[in-house]
This record gives sequence, C-alpha cells and structure tokens, in this order.
Amino acid sequence: MTIAPQKNPIAYPEPDGEPMAESDATRKYLVYGVEALQQYFRHRSDVYVSGNLWVSYEEGVPEAAVCPDVFVVFEVEKRQRETYRVWEENGKTPDWVLEVTSSITQQEDEQDKPEIYSLIGVKEYFQYDPTGDYLNPLLKGRRLVDSRYQDMIPSRLFDGTVVFDSAVLGLKMQLLPDGRLRFLVPSGGEYLLTPGESERERVRERERANYEKERADRLAAKLIELGIDPDL
Repeated sequence: MTIAPQKNPIAYPEPDGEPMAESDATRKYLVYGVEALQQYFRHRSDVYVSGNLWVSYEEGVPEAAVCPDVFVVFEVEKRQRETYRVWEENGKTPDWVLEVTSSITQQEDEQDKPEIYSLIGVKEYFQYDPTGDYLNPLLKGRRLVDSRYQDMIPSRLFDGTVVFDSAVLGLKMQLLPDGRLRFLVPSGGEYLLTPGESERERVRERERANYEKERADRLAAKLIELGIDPDL
C-alpha cells in the first residue's frame, strides 16, 4: 500500500511579533485612524476596524496579501483576528482603506496598492501624508467606479480646511490648515477622538467647569460683600 505524501500547509502571512518601523508622525495617525473609527462604530457588531493587519484575499496564494494601515469592513463579525482572510469572511473584502504615506511606502501606496485595492473591491481608498514631504496634496481620496478608481474632488472651506465626504463611512475627512487629519461627524459637527483624547477632553471640560464655578462663587461672594443679593 502506497501512502501519498502529505502536502505542506500553505503558509499565509501572519504577524511576526516584531514592531513596525514607523515614524512618530505615521504611528500617530495609524493609532488615530484605528482607535477613532473603532470608537465611532463601537455600537455596531457588524463593523470590523483594524490596521497594520495582513489581509489575504485569495485562498491558496500566500503572496496575494496586503497590509493596509487602517481599514474598515462592513457586514462581518466584530472580533479579534490575527489576520483577515477573505474566504473565511464570506468573501467580504475591506470597504474602506487609509494609507499613511512615508518615504518607505510612497511608491507602493501610489502605484501597487491602488491596483490591488481596486481588484478586490475597496470602495474608497485614501492616502495621507502627515509630514507633507511625499504627497501633494497631503490628503487624496479615490472612489471605485466600474472597477476603476476615480479621484475624489474635495471642497475647501474659507479657512483653508480641505473636506472629503466619505460615503462609505458616513463621515467627513478634514485636512485642517495646520496639516492635521480629522474625521468629522456631519450630523453633530464633532470631530472623532480616540479614547485617550476623549478622556483628556473630559478632564479639560471638568477643569473648565470647576473654573467657571469658582469664578461664579467669587463673584457671588463679592456681591454679598457689597450688600447685593446675587440671586436677583
């Protein structure tokens, strides 16, 4: 009896445990993109937000993989993953991608990745250069139309803020005059914050409230000293 030799399992890209070599500016916006969007979609169990994670898009082909800086997938389970394998997710590929461009990734972000993202059906693809050294303009958006990307045309506010409307996310992406990137909720006009930024904002709000209370108390005490009822 002849025993057929066992085939070696296909080795798809996986985390290697090594930290990513990113600049401070790049890492800052990787964190902002992932954490702010996770916070925004926290009540949706069918939205998965991640970044710097391998996305394998063709079963049996290990090299058919890409690692977006920030990406969002709708209509999949929100859970922890080591990698994202499209064939294990009912064929769902990322719907939205942001690449934070650097000297190392500029050519790949401009040429190679758009081809891959259009091939797998990423509906919107954005690039952002936080240092202003590699992209002009600093923020670019492309939308998939008939399997090909078309450049998105932003609007510009009076103060120089550049605004893209992301139909996929239901958010505005704003490039502020100082070069910062922020997500804006159209209905409330509020910027998305990371959990850390939200906590710092709450601390500032408490400090402002305490200051205003102390100021009001001092004013009331002064009025009483002058024989004036502060409640009138």
